[in-house]
Amino acid sequence: MQGASVLVVDDDADVRTLVCELLARAGYTVSQAADGREALRLLYDERPDLIVLDVSMPELDGWATLERIRELSSVPVVMLSALGAELEKVRALRGGADDYVTKPFGRQELLARVESVLRRSPSREVRAAYADELLEVDFSQRRVRANGIDVELTPLEFRLLTAFVDHPGQLLEHDQLLQLAWGGERGSSRDQVKLYVGYLRRKLGAAGVSPDVIESVRGYGYRYEPGSAPA
Repeated sequence: MQGASVLVVDDDADVRTLVCELLARAGYTVSQAADGREALRLLYDERPDLIVLDVSMPELDGWATLERIRELSSVPVVMLSALGAELEKVRALRGGADDYVTKPFGRQELLARVESVLRRSPSREVRAAYADELLEVDFSQRRVRANGIDVELTPLEFRLLTAFVDHPGQLLEHDQLLQLAWGGERGSSRDQVKLYVGYLRRKLGAAGVSPDVIESVRGYGYRYEPGSAPA
């Protein structure tokens, strides 16, 4: 897999430089980011074939960055951490990481793991932005604009809106929305769907979007109809 592009994300400059040099000597094309926000920008701009992602970073840590990456792309991710506990590894794999390497790591081990992940991973695409006559959704920055006005959403509200814009005009049943927005987590219920649809309608309504664009279908679920807004 020589020639593949790898994005290295670590706030520790010494570790970042070491990993970049190791990968470059092995024939990879390497870029680097010192934090999660820069990593998300480079993911969108450069479309790397693989990301090496540190867990412990300030502000947007590795876990939060991984969550954002998985909203945008299925690009393979190898996580680095000084925490070697089994639960940390399980958390990484369940969160969408493809492998987990504990610091300090052997150089040949890291190269072998990167090569292995790349070998079994198909070509990956980064998610494009969404736009219709009402909404603009920038998935890389988790930014929403309605009628040209910025709308601040919580992570759960953003996932719920993503479910709707991914299926415009399609009836989404309560259980489908629970899976798409809540990930089917234990304790989630239809009442939560109703509650958060209400939150979403209010926030979009503050930007002049009619609540009718998220249509309630009694007994079934909801449908996002951008063309149903009054002129």
